[in-house]
Amino acid sequence: MTDALISTFYQMEAYFRSGGVVMLPLAAVSIAMWLLIINRALYFRRLYRKNMNPRTAWEHISAGRLPDPQQYKGAVSLLVAEFMGRRSGNSALDRFILDEAVLKVNRSLDDFLGTIGALAAVAPLMGLLGTVIGMIVTFDVIAVFGTGNTGAMAGGISEALITTQTGLLVAIPGLYMKGFLDRRAHKLKQRNAVVGYYLRRRL
Repeated sequence: MTDALISTFYQMEAYFRSGGVVMLPLAAVSIAMWLLIINRALYFRRLYRKNMNPRTAWEHISAGRLPDPQQYKGAVSLLVAEFMGRRSGNSALDRFILDEAVLKVNRSLDDFLGTIGALAAVAPLMGLLGTVIGMIVTFDVIAVFGTGNTGAMAGGISEALITTQTGLLVAIPGLYMKGFLDRRAHKLKQRNAVVGYYLRRRL
């Protein structure tokens, strides 16, 4: 097991060295993107579990009782807690406060999703930059040695191809996960909107 890990480490090190200077920022982009993806995935998973139905939400509001965080951890409980913290007691004003609470909770669902999309979009561009650098290295070798030094030429071509490959390997899963998280956020927003409409009619 240890030998396999050491072998994998050296293979990854050789792969990164072959890719040149662009590989380090590509790795940083990949790590940052996946940390945000994991953060959002766990957050949305928590909001889907132990959720309130509209009737339970209204029972808490009518009783002036905040949701028990041990019992309710979903998106609707966030909405109820946000509304209860700003409730005025005036029905007309409370309807506007409820609308604002729905908008605020729904906006929080979009946190970091734009950043994930931007990082996924940047990755292939960085791979393209590595491609350009690798081709420049190749042409420099040709200019100095002609086409006789195939080893040096292969190093430049390898750098170009590896960075392109790595950029795509970072970008494609990132864009897929961005779409997946967008869909999860959209479903939660729809649920909050339905609950908000239900509560608004009863205020």
